[in-house]
Amino acid sequence: MRSKFDEQLELLHKELIEMGALCENAIAMAAKALSEGNTKMAAKVPELSTEIDTKERDIETMCMKLLLQQQPVAKDLRTISSALKMVTDMERIGDNSGDIAEIVTMANISPSDNTEHIQDMARATIKMVTDSIDAFVKKDIEIANAVITYDDVVDGLFDEVKTDLIEKFGNPESNGEKVLDLLMIAKYFERMGDHAVEIAKWVLFSITGRKER
Repeated sequence: MRSKFDEQLELLHKELIEMGALCENAIAMAAKALSEGNTKMAAKVPELSTEIDTKERDIETMCMKLLLQQQPVAKDLRTISSALKMVTDMERIGDNSGDIAEIVTMANISPSDNTEHIQDMARATIKMVTDSIDAFVKKDIEIANAVITYDDVVDGLFDEVKTDLIEKFGNPESNGEKVLDLLMIAKYFERMGDHAVEIAKWVLFSITGRKER
């Protein structure tokens, strides 16, 4: 009975890794579309977002079956309930990637409009998402705490982006609407970092039984 349960938990880990990979791909594709001003690539991001939604529903169904059929307790219960919370944040990361892609498409953003700090934010966000899922699978408190700390890097980059864009806004030749679009994009990356922090906090809860605020 236990070995069957362990197999199901292993499958849950596998599904979470796959969902995490979809999130990473969605962020990377949105960031690349932004850096290149590539609207065709941006138009493909919603497809990944839809895949992420489907994966979320699959994992939720799997978790509910485990809860009902196996009636887990203690650490196993925390693992499954944490997975249920994590997929919500992962789904929102997919949504945020889609939001960025939509702005790239609608605002017709070109490579010259970009600031390097926005691309740095994208890379930092991908790292946080990857590491938060890794921490869950490995049950690694150190990695989870590192993700939470690393959010300061994303917040710092967001401040840099705001400084860059305020400078652009003050230039009479700049497109004010486009500057605001870029600020919104940076805000979406900052939100993704916040979601990765939430995932890491649920990882800590699954291991320790304590949820950080």
